Parts: sequence; C-alpha cells; structure tokens
Amino acid sequence: MQGTSETGALRFMKMHGLGNDFVVVDQRNAPYPLDAGLVRRIADRHRGVGFDQLAEIWPDAKADARLVFWNADGSQSGACGNATRCIARYLMDERGADRLRLLTERGILVAEDAGGGLTRVNMGAPILDWQDIPLARPVDTLRLPIEGEPVATGMGNPHCTFFVEAVEDLPVERLGPQFEAHPLFPERTNVEFVEVVAPDRLRLRIWERGTGVTLASGSCASAAAVAAVRRGLVGRRVAVVVDGGELEIEWRDDGVWLTGPTAHVFDGVFTDDFLKAEAP
Repeated sequence: MQGTSETGALRFMKMHGLGNDFVVVDQRNAPYPLDAGLVRRIADRHRGVGFDQLAEIWPDAKADARLVFWNADGSQSGACGNATRCIARYLMDERGADRLRLLTERGILVAEDAGGGLTRVNMGAPILDWQDIPLARPVDTLRLPIEGEPVATGMGNPHCTFFVEAVEDLPVERLGPQFEAHPLFPERTNVEFVEVVAPDRLRLRIWERGTGVTLASGSCASAAAVAAVRRGLVGRRVAVVVDGGELEIEWRDDGVWLTGPTAHVFDGVFTDDFLKAEAP
C-alpha cells in the first residue's frame, strides 16, 4: 500500500507484534513528507490513529528497503525490532521471498521467515561500550552507578535493564519516566524491568523511550536478554514473556536474533482535513 493515494491523501497500514503497534507508511513510490508535528497527531489515540512507533518504508539501492522509525512523541528511533519484523513479513509476502535485507540506522539487518507464521530478524550485535550506547561518562555498563545496578545496552537505541524479584508488582508507569531521563543517558533511554523465571525464560515489562508503557518491544526484549546473559542468569537462547505475549531471543555469533508473530490489521487513508488541521 503506497504512501499517497490518487487524491494526494496519506495512506497507511496498521500492524502490530504482540500488541506493540505501528502505523506503517510505504514511501517507495509516492512519498509523503512527514514531520514531528504530524507524527505526534497521528500518534494521538483519540484524535488520530495511535501507535507505539511509526515506520516508513523507503527504497534503497543496497538493500530490499530502508526503514525509518518515529516514536509517539515525534522523536526518531534508530531501531524497532517488532516493526522491522512486521514490515519484513509484508515485504516477503509481497515478493514471494523468505529472506531479505533491510537498511536501518543500525546498518543492514537480515530478516527471514521462521516458519509457523513467525518472522525472525537479526537485530545486530549488541553495543556494550559506554561511549557508543551512549552514556554520559565512563562507567561499568554491566552495573551502572544507579540504584538497583541496572545494565546498559545499545541495540541501535539505548537500554537500561533492571533485574527484580517480582516484576508484576512494579509501578512501571511511575518508575519508567524517571529512569528514561536519567542524566547518565544523554539521549534518554528505554527502560526494562526483568524477572528471571528460569534459565531459559524471562518476564519483561517495558517503558519505551518517547512512547511509554508498551505491550511488547523487540529491541527491549533483545537488550533484556543480552543483559541477562552478561550477568550469567540465562543461556543465549531464551523465551521473553512480555505483556502482549512471547518472543524468542537468541544471541548468536552474528548478532541477536528476534523471533515472533506479526499482524497486519488494516489499511487506511488520512483525510485532507486531518492532514491540514493544526495540532490541538
């Protein structure tokens, strides 16, 4: 579904991965200019459509497509694992392919059909050096000098992972924004709260940078798994249970592979009135 209809209105697709929901705009043939203000209005769940992230599909000479991600607050994000999987499934179905290459801010990511209706994407190698995550100063990324000693990880966006005893009891809505804006993270951070259920199973609750509480997040699940492996709490292949369902993470030599279901819910067209309206 291309970005612009015959009338010039903006067309979109609504997708989700385990309730982590996206507005997807296909910009390959008829691009429509997006800006932070319009993205914020589309993100409004009462006056727009609502999403955790908005993703654009662009053509690229070196890959099957290039992806650009926006957060609900109008800021941009370098990575979005579940949106990447959803778009990969859409493009693989379109082309009759079972494997493709997608260019993101992280570089080229390989996606493939995992069978059983599941889609897998290589999120790339985790970023573990403080200056590349980035953090504000040199610290041990395995035990940050923050109460609770969380782990810092980069997955194309920054992550702060706390290990807790009873994740269901945590007030994520209150704690998340406090740590998102912690001065140790100059670009703000995603925040994960993780309970180790078994050596191959994690329970995860999420506060996403620029969005808030989400039912799922591929990059957050990947970062949580990497942090747990680095702490010696789990093996390199784990099930990660989020509020919206279950993802599989496998940290291989070539990167962190994220596997799970996807859903293409509906297609739509924004009216000219909506596109021309001023933000409330």
